[in-house]
Amino acid sequence: MNVSLNGYVAVITGASSGIGRSTATALLRAGANVVLGARRLARLDALEEEWPERVVAVQTDVRSPEQSASLVTAAIERFGKIDGLIASAGIGMYGGILDGSDEDLRRMLETNIDGTIWPIRSAVRRMDERGRGDIVIISSVAGLRGRENEAVYAATKHAQVGLAGALDRELHRRGIRVTALCPGGVVTEFAMGTGRTPQSPELAEMMSSDDVANAIVTILQQPRGMRSLVYSMRGALEDD
Repeated sequence: MNVSLNGYVAVITGASSGIGRSTATALLRAGANVVLGARRLARLDALEEEWPERVVAVQTDVRSPEQSASLVTAAIERFGKIDGLIASAGIGMYGGILDGSDEDLRRMLETNIDGTIWPIRSAVRRMDERGRGDIVIISSVAGLRGRENEAVYAATKHAQVGLAGALDRELHRRGIRVTALCPGGVVTEFAMGTGRTPQSPELAEMMSSDDVANAIVTILQQPRGMRSLVYSMRGALEDD
């Protein structure tokens, strides 16, 4: 039987668009309270206005340990606990190993790797106090098997999968479940202008961000006696 998410408190990074935004909406509909972190705070205002008692929006750059800690603190101050962290913040660029500027690649490395680690460290401290929690890291099928022209991006996603696996071994006996969620292509703003365009034909075969959000809800609703380690999904027509 699925566990109810009524009163569940989830912190979501990268919540201003794409998977993060869809996850926020899906969890609200399932009865959860959400604390949303993103650099583009204005994009979170509509959700906070629609669900004023159950949404807290915090401007957050996940590359900063201090701002990541403040995001988790906001959950404690408003709702008294944190039950789950959805680490969704991420950026992607496609191209060969020599493509892209050093600064662009550094920003991707810092966002996808540092920006996953800092919120998790802050969340685990609070989850340890209660002896339970969920961490879902939004990785990618690229973290399971990289393809040409995505080497650096794939490296960041492999890092996330490795992080999730190691954290599961470290934390599961402390009541904290860790999942690496590895979707295939998803129609979002992701990589637009850096390898994708709105006219890219492959978009027609990709999943929606709502599809991924529904998978996250499924993961969180599992009975506490079980956990998902790696959850991979692709669009029905998408090539491997």
